[in-house]
Amino acid sequence: MERGLVSVIMPTYNASKYLAESIDSILSQTYTNLELLITDDCSSDPKTIEIIKKYAAADSRVKPFFFKENKGPGCSRNNSIEHAQGQYIAFCDSDDRWKPYKLEKQIAFMTEKDCCLAYSSYIECDENNKEVGVVVAPEHITLSDLKRDNKIGCLTAIYDVTKYGKFSMSPIRKRQDWILFLTIMKQCKDAYALTEPLAYYRILQNSVSRNKIGLLKYNARVYQEVFGYTKFQSYCYLYCIFMPTYTFKVLKNKLTYCFSNRKKAKK
Repeated sequence: MERGLVSVIMPTYNASKYLAESIDSILSQTYTNLELLITDDCSSDPKTIEIIKKYAAADSRVKPFFFKENKGPGCSRNNSIEHAQGQYIAFCDSDDRWKPYKLEKQIAFMTEKDCCLAYSSYIECDENNKEVGVVVAPEHITLSDLKRDNKIGCLTAIYDVTKYGKFSMSPIRKRQDWILFLTIMKQCKDAYALTEPLAYYRILQNSVSRNKIGLLKYNARVYQEVFGYTKFQSYCYLYCIFMPTYTFKVLKNKLTYCFSNRKKAKK
């Protein structure tokens, strides 16, 4: 393990439309001590493979892996985590982007805080890179806070391997990131955020994550896998605690974005 090295984990699957933009945002970081581990989940789109191989040939920091069968994003991320050599594990999906100074600011912040898990606020944008919202990260959360609702944007998360070792994701198709962060928090108890937005999350109209009703069963699975809840207990917690907390968070973020835009318009 190389101290100070950041291992960036990126899963891909038929991602050619935005992939180059995502990779560029990582390789152009002001913090250059990084490796980008891309595991392709058996893409049927040859252009995705072509882009990955092109970047790997041009920059030795890009380390590609190719699955021969589709296994899901959790398995793709785990393959990259397994091969990661860095002190820090960070995440960026193939349609998201980072601001150029994200790693520089976040690693300095983690060093100052001496924390295992850190994250930040992020900007939401549409398929044409138009900004449509902002998700403001709470400065500090505990395991109890994270249990109520996932407050960590995966594209902003970084954890320090030297604290408690490597953590892998669940192989379930959705909400693997939340399970990962809860598992880490069971060890470190606290996580800290830079409230400055350091990344761009792309909202895709046809994304499975847009179907909130379809995601309910995966949210319930989180409580079963991490806390050992029965199915009944999981859905009780989901409807009584998770849903109100999530709804409040969404409304708060929308209001924050509206007020921010009004201030900009007055200037």
